[in-house]
Amino acid sequence: MAKENGKKAGRIDPTWPEVPEGEHPVSELAADRQGALSPYGDTTFPLEAVPYEHPETQINK
Repeated sequence: MAKENGKKAGRIDPTWPEVPEGEHPVSELAADRQGALSPYGDTTFPLEAVPYEHPETQINK
């Protein structure tokens, strides 16, 4: 077993932010609902029309 040198260096996260006394660091995204957020933003489905135009290849003859 390794000897303990009196410090708990393995338990300190060096990337933890420094904040003023009485404040709390925010380490998570604040959202108005639980779970994963939609990659489509506030769009509700089903849509009346889809804003997609399929590309067409023009073949040179």
